[in-house]
Amino acid sequence: MTIKKLPENVIKLIAAGEVIDSLTAVVRELAENSLDAKASRIVISLYSQSWSLQVADNGEGMEENDLVMAIQPHTTSKINSTDDLSKIQTLGFRGEGLHSIAQLADLNITSRVKDSCGWEMITHQTQVIKCYPKAIAVGTIIHVSNLFANIPLRRQVNPCFKKQLKSIQILISNLALCHPQVSWQLLVDSHLILNISGDNSLQKILPQLLKTVKYSDLEEREIKVNTPNENNISILHFIIGLPDRISRPRNDWMRIGINGRVVKCQELESAIYSSFHRTLERDRYPLIFLHLQTSPRQIDWNRHPAKAEIYLDNLEFWQEIIKENIEQIFRLTDNNLSTQVENKRVEKIFKVAENKAVYNVGNISSKIEENNDGVEKLGLIDLKVIAQSRNTYIIAEHSQGIWLIEQHIAHERILYEKLKNQWQIVTIETPIILNKLLPKQVENLINLSLEIDSFGEDLWAIRSIPETLLQREDSLDALMELSWGGDLDSAQVAIACRSAIRNGTKLTIKEMQNIVNEWKITKNPHTCPHGRPIYLSLEESSLYRFFRRHWVLGKSHGIN
Repeated sequence: MTIKKLPENVIKLIAAGEVIDSLTAVVRELAENSLDAKASRIVISLYSQSWSLQVADNGEGMEENDLVMAIQPHTTSKINSTDDLSKIQTLGFRGEGLHSIAQLADLNITSRVKDSCGWEMITHQTQVIKCYPKAIAVGTIIHVSNLFANIPLRRQVNPCFKKQLKSIQILISNLALCHPQVSWQLLVDSHLILNISGDNSLQKILPQLLKTVKYSDLEEREIKVNTPNENNISILHFIIGLPDRISRPRNDWMRIGINGRVVKCQELESAIYSSFHRTLERDRYPLIFLHLQTSPRQIDWNRHPAKAEIYLDNLEFWQEIIKENIEQIFRLTDNNLSTQVENKRVEKIFKVAENKAVYNVGNISSKIEENNDGVEKLGLIDLKVIAQSRNTYIIAEHSQGIWLIEQHIAHERILYEKLKNQWQIVTIETPIILNKLLPKQVENLINLSLEIDSFGEDLWAIRSIPETLLQREDSLDALMELSWGGDLDSAQVAIACRSAIRNGTKLTIKEMQNIVNEWKITKNPHTCPHGRPIYLSLEESSLYRFFRRHWVLGKSHGIN
């Protein structure tokens, strides 16, 4: 389609045009245009001292007439009428990005379409200075120079180049995640500093963006969903850092993409957070990228001038879909467990030491429940308990190796999820007397729906307790612990930890198998409610390498 000016009635329906306020904004507009031109390779060059940059692509290119029209206001090849606003498939459509850049900088645009001559155009403040034939490969090269020369104040208020470079790197990483079929290069003063080649795989892209991330830390999943109220299919693509393997110290890698662009959507973010609840350690955050490709009629891009925020239809539906599929990814099925990639955690097993935990002793028979129903129906991995090590670790084998499962935290995960689903407060015949409680402690116990009465000076009578504590001998200590806990969730974690089988307890094969069977069907089996990993997998491929079973038989036996 040729580029032409939008009709006035369409212009009035589009939100305010893009504000070009930084190098990042310029890169974003030009890179998105390259993607819309179906480029598979994009090279971005920055020049730190001269307020200039260049974006080159191998996209479809532009004809001579299109070059001249492209820098005019409200000109685009992507929409023609008001009806097109409800079915936008491109990243750019307002027809103001290149025009806004041309007002603030000098442009040199060279472009060529297939089976045609290339053209070069030089502009100054939207005025065409020259336009002449130029030899060039199919695609477009846009060189921006003297940015903000006519608005010196905007240069002054811009952050330093180092900060702008970081912002541009984040922009490129977001675009690379949304468009894994595209190769990216970022050069600064002719030095290559970023090179991304995803080969259409998010699981290959993420380790290139985060050097601490390994291929085996990630789980990738693509699902197809019937779009609500539409006769078509939406695609939901996940790439998740498994919580027992990787997390982030900052909330900087929970990203959501909608139809090719990373956006802010608090409703979908809250669904992700709830799915990761009590799977990570304190002050740790998930690593996840979620990309929804859905009907454009489900989206209104005109919430934010930079399209960084959107209106998404059927939000509750998408929230539930996200929760259900993250839960499925967390399940311990054969499909979710990669046996082809060496488990790097095994290499560090002897380098990590942890203080021995001490847990209260309780009645073991009341803590283990047989519950094998439904395990096989869920398609979960088959784990057969064969032994116990140091009265702490359950040793289980499956078709691809052996696992070490810490019995206390596996049982803690079981109890925590049961408490979340079946929280019950029961009345007790003989009250438990607590003394010297602070007003805040009394308030916390009342917030947990416990019945508590003053019983004299500095004495309090507890007349109802959580059912889980009913048969425990240390219920008084548990109540004191709960009085400091605050919210209900913290109380449930504390009770689960206190009630779980302690490390150092000898178990029978049957008791351990029951624990493993119940643990397998929990929603978040990778970590305990405090974020500690529950199991260590020793896959057969790793064992083969360690014992060098891949060696040639003759060489391994010293035969020449």
